[in-house]
Amino acid sequence: MEFKLEGFDLHAFVRETLAEDLGEGLPGGGVDVTATSVIPADARFQGVMDSRDAITVAGLPIAVAFFRHLDPDMAVDLLVEEGAQVQPGTDLMRLSGNARAMLTAERSALNTVQHLSGIATLVRQYVDAMRDGGGNADCTLLDTRKTIPGLRHIEKYAVRMGGGSNHRMGLWDAAMIKDNHILVAGNVGEAVRRARDAGVTNIICEVDRLDQIEPALAAGADHILLDNMNPETLREAVAMIAGRAKTEASGGIDLDTIRAKAATGVDYVSVGRLTQSAPAADIGLDFTVE
Repeated sequence: MEFKLEGFDLHAFVRETLAEDLGEGLPGGGVDVTATSVIPADARFQGVMDSRDAITVAGLPIAVAFFRHLDPDMAVDLLVEEGAQVQPGTDLMRLSGNARAMLTAERSALNTVQHLSGIATLVRQYVDAMRDGGGNADCTLLDTRKTIPGLRHIEKYAVRMGGGSNHRMGLWDAAMIKDNHILVAGNVGEAVRRARDAGVTNIICEVDRLDQIEPALAAGADHILLDNMNPETLREAVAMIAGRAKTEASGGIDLDTIRAKAATGVDYVSVGRLTQSAPAADIGLDFTVE
């Protein structure tokens, strides 16, 4: 079944990524000079994609799309599910088809799976750390808008494969009032009020002091983002809000601090590095001649 993701054009992504690698539109571009000069047009390869580390898998169906874009008849066998946690040495995919097509698509396919699996793997580490030793099982890990331009939808997909959830997809699906908005509006309450008066139905308001909470709630905020607060202050903030809005801890959160911050009773913990700084997963692709 073809990979489908709302807001993401798989065919355009594959086409544009391969065009970049092939240098389409550039002098002498539009061809894989190595594959076409060295590999016979009718040569066939078998390939095995495997994990070199313990990872959480994401992006295999997109990799398939790269290979089949160049060889529509390529035989593909996906050996693990998206979101699966696998051990080093696990085979992820087997391929059989035109050798030139496989070599030309190889780097684009691997880059995508390595990047998305790297995100999913880091997300899983954060989820596990948050819940280690019976931590707050009701707390949800969120990503942010700190994504690579053009890759947001698939990066946020990888977050879901790792066991996290998505914050706003963009600027359109919720208002997030931060310090610069407050600066122009004059105060927290006025900023929230303006969004509410404009008909916005999902208003997130960031605060970094306890005295900002009550004005934000009184003006109609649905979700209070508690920025750079220590666990003791977070507990006090959660008690103040007491079910009147969703609560989120953000800022200064890493694998060492996430459990303590989640344990304060917040509904969400958000971490920008999930998409901004996740290291690529070590995944390889080895070929043999058929």
